[in-house]
Amino acid sequence: MNENLTADRATFVTHLECSLTGERYEADQLHNLSRAGRPLLVRYDLDAVRDALRRDTLAARATDLWRWRELLPVRETRNIVSLGEIETPLIPIPASAGPNVWVKDEGRLPTGSFKARGLVMAVAMAKELGVTRIAMPTNGNAGAALAAYATRVGIETIVFCPEDTPEVNVREIAAQGAKVWRVNGLIDDCGAIVGKGAAEGRWFDFSTLKEPYRIEGKKTMGLELAAQLGWRLPKAIFYPTGGGTGLIGMWKAFDELEKLGWIGAERPRMFAVQAAGCAPIVRAFEAGEEHAERWEDAHTVAAGIRVPRAVGDFLILRAVRESGGKALAVGDPAILRAVDDAARRDGLLLCPEGGATLAAYRQALRDGEVDEDEEVVLFNCATGLKYPLPAAEQRLDRHGAIDFDRL
Repeated sequence: MNENLTADRATFVTHLECSLTGERYEADQLHNLSRAGRPLLVRYDLDAVRDALRRDTLAARATDLWRWRELLPVRETRNIVSLGEIETPLIPIPASAGPNVWVKDEGRLPTGSFKARGLVMAVAMAKELGVTRIAMPTNGNAGAALAAYATRVGIETIVFCPEDTPEVNVREIAAQGAKVWRVNGLIDDCGAIVGKGAAEGRWFDFSTLKEPYRIEGKKTMGLELAAQLGWRLPKAIFYPTGGGTGLIGMWKAFDELEKLGWIGAERPRMFAVQAAGCAPIVRAFEAGEEHAERWEDAHTVAAGIRVPRAVGDFLILRAVRESGGKALAVGDPAILRAVDDAARRDGLLLCPEGGATLAAYRQALRDGEVDEDEEVVLFNCATGLKYPLPAAEQRLDRHGAIDFDRL
């Protein structure tokens, strides 16, 4: 076990705050949404953090998620849970995107996706606050991460997923100890079941943004990115956006880093990437709305961003607009073409949601939203090995004549 997980530490959490109204809530108590029905945000004594932590101290630590412990909510070291959450690499993809584009490859994390970041933090806090039974809706990867971490700390878990969730995800959830149920609907239909059971006291609702701590895990993407780039930020970030927890978390991370004096005021333009078959944030952005109406008949090959309604819609839209970015929708053919190009030309196997960010970058480049000389980071949110791959059917008969000119 590394030093990050064993060292004692003071906690710097001061309170929770409604993201819509600013109303304060006590820390160290179990919360779902605020009284206004909106996500709660964790607040820290950043002046005390600045006094307690220097950048050179941070640089001497192992480069994992828990190196950021002063900016994370877990108070007791004994409640930390880990399956080895590494700092994910930045991979250039010059052949398919140009010399200034990097992919932050979140598929290297435990359970193969960036959902590990949010769920490791949420489960650690659930343990700390005495939760014993959890339920959550998922399109696949979040359920797998929850199952892994909850099983590790002995919390009973029930997961509901749309019936067309990729088979590998359903089996992964079950294999890692959760009870998993397929539902004949979309993720918000699954969420309605979770909400009903939570209202009846059957379990704690772990739906996206309905507990405060997944954001804190996801914000480590932004903390890592700043450290990897020498305490500066790229000109633009393209992020696959369903519930939008990671985009919201990164925007929070940048604010906290500026208040610590570790970065300046400049921010990346944030591009919220959705699929054309499920684009409620894009529609709201283009209409100038603060909230996004539910998207009916949602469909896309990128199951992870097939989220018809996001409870944090206004936080996503606020970050995109404040940054000078944009919400973009890309079609499934462009997504699949991007996945194929990155694999065949750069050797990096993206998941469909990651492919959506490459497709959106290409679209933004054509439309003049970004320049090819700007440094850009795309987020690949899961390993492409979790998704169906094209068939490879060529065969050779070792007993027959081999035409080597055809190989």
